[in-house]
Amino acid sequence: MKFGILTLGAILLSLANSAIAAEGKLSIGTEGAYPPWSMADSAGNVTGFDADVGNLLCKKLNVECHFVVQAFDGLIPALKAKRFDVIISGMSITADRKKEINFSVGYAELANMFVVPKSSDIAGLREVEPLLRDLDSKTIGVQTGTTHAHFVEKRLPNSTLKTYDTLDNMQIDLVSGRVDAAFADASALQDFLGKPEGKDFQFVDVKIQSKFDASLGEGIGVGISKDNTELKTKVDKALCDLVADGSIGKASMKWFKMDISRPCE
Repeated sequence: MKFGILTLGAILLSLANSAIAAEGKLSIGTEGAYPPWSMADSAGNVTGFDADVGNLLCKKLNVECHFVVQAFDGLIPALKAKRFDVIISGMSITADRKKEINFSVGYAELANMFVVPKSSDIAGLREVEPLLRDLDSKTIGVQTGTTHAHFVEKRLPNSTLKTYDTLDNMQIDLVSGRVDAAFADASALQDFLGKPEGKDFQFVDVKIQSKFDASLGEGIGVGISKDNTELKTKVDKALCDLVADGSIGKASMKWFKMDISRPCE
């Protein structure tokens, strides 16, 4: 029996997409340096909210989890190169990223905030527009490849943008005074404020939700290769179930002391 080219191609694609189920393993790319989302120790063990979501997803799909630690700005290229099956790394769903990969449904969302020295002239602001106006002359630190970097580029064109490979390096420059403000999701910066080196800093009490600007994305999703539609369908259903039964909300309460789960629409 002979197969036509299109038929053979469809069969090969189907086999590739079902390889995870056949092997019983899901390989997950994550940053490992973005507490409390994702932390990796020297042995490569991953903990945090992303790890909990990954483990919940694997259990739901009845597969074994395998985490691969990768710098955040290298996650999408590594996924496209088939180094792992999915990305679970607090990654916001954005239009630019959707050009490169597919995403699951959004399963979580957390406000974005600026941290500044308590002595800063913008520390007491309470409204977003005055805050952005005053920040537009400042030096602002963000992590490389994040929605926060895109937001600053778009909304604060006159600011000086400094990018960092990890939050730790960004926070070192914040403490040393090399940046005037740091911008990230509130949970990641809360971790910094709880440390001794964060005692002289505070949040600017303005929470910037993703709906404020499209550059901040459409919530947090699982990154999936464009050619793996079968896996996307399975992941979408599993995540919706995990949000509906409270599992993801429970995990977020553990790590963030708040429910950041996002119901499926």
